Amino acid sequence: MTTPIVTLQDHEHAAQAVMSASAWAYFSGGAADEISLRRNVLAWQSQGLAPRVLQDLRGGHTRCNLLGKTWPMPLLVAPMAHQRWAHHEGESGMALAAAAQGCGFVLSHQTNTPLNKVASLIASEKDRGPLWFQLYWLTDRGAMRDLLQQVESAGYEALVLTVDAPVHGVRDRERHHGMALPEGIQTPHWPAPLNILAASHTAKVGLCAGLAAVAPTWADVQWLIGQTRLPVLLKGITHPEDARQAMAIGASGVVVSNHGGRVLDTLPATAELLPAIVDVVHSQPHGGAVLVDGGIRRGTDVFKALALGADAALIGRPALYGLAHAGARGAAHVLRLLRDEFEMTLALCGCPTPQAIHRGHLQALDPL
Repeated sequence: MTTPIVTLQDHEHAAQAVMSASAWAYFSGGAADEISLRRNVLAWQSQGLAPRVLQDLRGGHTRCNLLGKTWPMPLLVAPMAHQRWAHHEGESGMALAAAAQGCGFVLSHQTNTPLNKVASLIASEKDRGPLWFQLYWLTDRGAMRDLLQQVESAGYEALVLTVDAPVHGVRDRERHHGMALPEGIQTPHWPAPLNILAASHTAKVGLCAGLAAVAPTWADVQWLIGQTRLPVLLKGITHPEDARQAMAIGASGVVVSNHGGRVLDTLPATAELLPAIVDVVHSQPHGGAVLVDGGIRRGTDVFKALALGADAALIGRPALYGLAHAGARGAAHVLRLLRDEFEMTLALCGCPTPQAIHRGHLQALDPL
């Protein structure tokens, strides 16, 4: 008799059973000793809930506001590269799963599926969540402008610029198993690494074979913001002063993220970093959106993220695991589990809506 899949951990086990060793190392691994990878999960678990009883829950809903629009659910699928390596449905399946559950979807710059094809699948869906595009800095500004035009024309509603990975992290699991993409998997919008280096006159000179020399600066980000009509969020903000600078140059928001523990190990967990960044962003004259990713494994974690001040949370690996073993249906089941758990947490904590959640709904748990 097959054990039913009823938790995100069940999906993880099912995914590992069908994935190659190299794919599993790539998708599940973290940087170095994977301290930040584990801490991301543990930090949410260390936050206790402080429910209120006998509250009026009539008219309850899960709707949230992001960048001036109302959406069904404060949860988005985080950008993840090479989803067709996990399952042949790839980004198309993941986008359909997100739309079916009213969750947002952020397409990775390193997608294996053309961005216009993904957008065409869900852009007209009435009850979907936000449709955003994540990008890395391209040293060729002409190529960057071309990409921005494609993203805008396809119907994406915001840009998420990843700023915390100018070079690759030290990923021991990947080095053990290698990372050879299966034949036929393409990255239609991502230039080859050699082309990135060739764009710099300092290629192969300086740190990391020249890659560090072509890393973006605050001036580059400000230029990017001026090139698009879409709101721009900076993903990978972990320091309050960087959040302040992001708001100062015109960013529409930030994503508190340590890249899922995949880039720089021993960074604190995002749950630990979130409150200080929320306080800085909310203190700015025009404010901005604050989202968080890293270690979200339960609907209670989504609730805790909002209690700490986030406007929404992003889910990464668990959705990928659902996709890996069961395609779009598996990813949709992961998101449905989180939706159901989040709604139950709202009700059990006495909150009819996400807007009713505040830091008073949390309390510290002493170590056992």
